[in-house]
Amino acid sequence: ETYLPAFKALVQEAKVKVCEAGKLLLKEGLVARTWGNVSIKINENQMVITPSGRKYDELTPDEMVLVDIYTLKYEGKLKPSSELKLHCEVYKTRPHINSVIHTHQLFASIVAAAQKDVEVLNEEHQQILGAKVIKAAPYALPNTKKITIETARAIEQSNAALMSNHGVVCIGKDLEATFEVARTLEKACELFIAAKKQTA
Repeated sequence: ETYLPAFKALVQEAKVKVCEAGKLLLKEGLVARTWGNVSIKINENQMVITPSGRKYDELTPDEMVLVDIYTLKYEGKLKPSSELKLHCEVYKTRPHINSVIHTHQLFASIVAAAQKDVEVLNEEHQQILGAKVIKAAPYALPNTKKITIETARAIEQSNAALMSNHGVVCIGKDLEATFEVARTLEKACELFIAAKKQTA
């Protein structure tokens, strides 16, 4: 029983961080309404994730959901995000990362809608994104096993992946790093689109 207070404190801290991250996504224009979701891994088997179908500006830390990455069981009355399986699969694929953000940011979503891999043209962007090319996972219906598996595969060698017609996934060692990936991906996609227009 001795670990319980420490574990509760860990969960509570993660809930506060995830809640704040949801509001920051909205503020920075990386999501709209209830789209997009955020999670933090708190140990090898558990994560805290945003709830399903709630507006970010109205969220409180207590509404964040503790989930088992392997069984998908969760605590509390609120359902976890519908992208729950995607977050779990990404954590399994990349065990050393501790945060996942799924967004519908503008320029990255435009490229994702075109179902194209993104060539990262700026060297600094390449370092943050962890690759020279950000892959677009093949199209699959939202919340299906296929989209989960394909996206996890697309993010094996980088810190971001596009989901064809369905936004992007960004990962990092913590939330701050993951936000930096999301912001950088947006800049990289904007440059990529501009370069394509020049050669068109």
